[in-house]
Order: sequence, then structure tokens, then C-alpha cells
Amino acid sequence: QVQLVESGGGLVQPGGSLRLSCTTPGFTFSNNWMYWVRLAPGKGLEWVSRISPGGGRTVYSDSVRGRFTISRDNSKNTLHLQMNSVKIGDTAVYYCARGTAIAYSDRGQGTQVTVSS
Repeated sequence: QVQLVESGGGLVQPGGSLRLSCTTPGFTFSNNWMYWVRLAPGKGLEWVSRISPGGGRTVYSDSVRGRFTISRDNSKNTLHLQMNSVKIGDTAVYYCARGTAIAYSDRGQGTQVTVSS
């Protein structure tokens, strides 16, 4: 059974930083592209970032490029998202997901990130 467990969410002020993590028991983590996606209030799922199986390729949406950094540790089956210079518009439930180079599928239960002063 595929499991993805996100953590690290919380309340942060605009301009602050937060680091999300995702642990992935139950599948061969190092074989998969991994994604972060988010669901903001009143909006649909938005793809945020993805990273190649070996970690050498990363892609970001225009809304987070230059502020967020995705990374992975294949020895620990763990995915991270470093969020810097956060904005109120980054408020959302953040999910990690596994997938291919062009699409994601299974995702976890999510972790809430709230950006507010």
C-alpha cells in the first residue's frame, strides 16, 4: 500500500520560512518523480514543484520559483519543500505525491500551511 505522510506545516508570518517533509513507506521512493501540490481555499489543486528520481532535475511553478526549493534524500525515503519569503497566497494544504515526469498520482493526507500576520 502506497503511503505518503506530510509534516511540517503550521502558521507563519508573511516573509517567513517553513520546511515541509514527506516520508514514504511502502514503495520504492528512488524510482519515482516526486511532487508537491497544494489546495488553497476556494481553488483547485495546484502543482507547485517536482523533482526527478535522482534529484538532479527540479521544476517549479511560476508562483513559487525563486522562493521554494524541493529536495529529496533517497537514503531516507524523504522529500522536502523549503518555503522562503512566504506570501498570504501560499496558504493551502500541501500534499506530496508520486508520479512520472509529466503527471502525479498518489498523494498523502496533506499538511496545512497558513500564512498570516
